[in-house]
Amino acid sequence: MIYLGADHRGFKLKAEIKLWLEKWGFKFEDFGAFTFDPEDDYPDFIRLVATAVAGDPEINRGIILGGSGQGEAMVANRFKGVRAAVFYGGEIEIIRLSREHNNANILSLGANFIEEETARVAIWLWLQTPFSQEERHTRRIEKIDL
Repeated sequence: MIYLGADHRGFKLKAEIKLWLEKWGFKFEDFGAFTFDPEDDYPDFIRLVATAVAGDPEINRGIILGGSGQGEAMVANRFKGVRAAVFYGGEIEIIRLSREHNNANILSLGANFIEEETARVAIWLWLQTPFSQEERHTRRIEKIDL
């Protein structure tokens, strides 16, 4: 299951992401925002996504959005088992590495800085890239939640 959450800054892009996920055949659940409200607070939505992903962090995934993606990742990474990676454009290789090396289970997108097409490519790559399961990466991930 893929869980989605965004504040007002990510609201529009989240709507597009839902269409892509539907087209690609992924099951998802949207935790809001459900209306555009420039006064909403990203932690309210991100906590819901992080809680859901933390319920089964090896299977569940989340996509969260805000202006920069930074604050959203900070909230998500406070939950045991959650590994949120931030992307707001730039070298797309970081998306692949976040999955292969870090087994990122949440992708935090900076909606103010990323073009729609770049977001689409990044999400597709993130969803298609498996964790490498190399011993060194597994060992390092195990040290995160000590």
